Amino acid sequence: MTRQPHDQFAKLYLEELLTPFGKVEISKEVSDEARFIDVMFSPIPSPDQDLESLGVLGKIITDDSLLEAFRNPPDMLDILNCIHKLLSEYRKLQRKAKRDNIPLVVESLPCLWILATSVSASQIEIFEAKLDLDNWLPGVYWLTQPFKTALVSINQLPVTDETLWLRVLGRGTVQQQAINELITLPRENKLRQNVLQLISSWRIAVIDQENLNEDDQELIMNLSPAYLKDRAQAVEEGVQQGLQQGVQQGVQQGQRLVVESLLADKFGSEDVELSRVIDALLQLPPREYTRLCLQLSRDELLVRFGS
Repeated sequence: MTRQPHDQFAKLYLEELLTPFGKVEISKEVSDEARFIDVMFSPIPSPDQDLESLGVLGKIITDDSLLEAFRNPPDMLDILNCIHKLLSEYRKLQRKAKRDNIPLVVESLPCLWILATSVSASQIEIFEAKLDLDNWLPGVYWLTQPFKTALVSINQLPVTDETLWLRVLGRGTVQQQAINELITLPRENKLRQNVLQLISSWRIAVIDQENLNEDDQELIMNLSPAYLKDRAQAVEEGVQQGLQQGVQQGVQQGQRLVVESLLADKFGSEDVELSRVIDALLQLPPREYTRLCLQLSRDELLVRFGS
């Protein structure tokens, strides 16, 4: 388990959401040196996919993407390091294109998405990052060309359904609000179920780690309502299942008592051989086994159901 709980959570969370839509590689090593991309995603089109269910995140992954998640605001070197990873990936793709003797189309190169809980105004200014409100929501800043890179300031995203899955990676009240929205989604929502189970498993894995810092503790606290909801839901489902099993067992026992009573009244309660036909009779509808018990003789019942 990583010593950085948020980093681990972000990777597992994105893997959980993105896997149904394509190939996901966690901690993908770039070739020039020991550098790792948090998440590399390559879409695999399928008619059963519903990218709209992921909102803005679904729009992000329509093409090959590199995703880097930051809980603390990234500094200048963090952003430059992410761009370095992107350029390293470009070089790798260029070498492959040369080996395969095929042209490398710039438009097909993957985009870099820096998912930050917040981005400072000075960073936006220095990198000359711009909003593209015709195509993207507020909070998504594009670096100048030729860098295919976007800074996503999660705290600036509007609070809407389409930003929910990104806001879960926020911090403070932004993350708390997103978790509350996640919990209130319909229980039949598959993404809700999967994410709640992921949060529950992740929290159990890290809660007892030593040397958790304040950021780690804040993350655990923000995710705790989702964990508690998952546990409560599991208990509730267990109780309902138990009640259903209990009701079913009660019905079956009641039906058996009816058949035993019918046979005992007609043939006597000490007929051990006749008691062996009860299970076979109970395979029939109640109206049918009641009629047969009343109409057939002992020998007829044994011949028909004794085997």
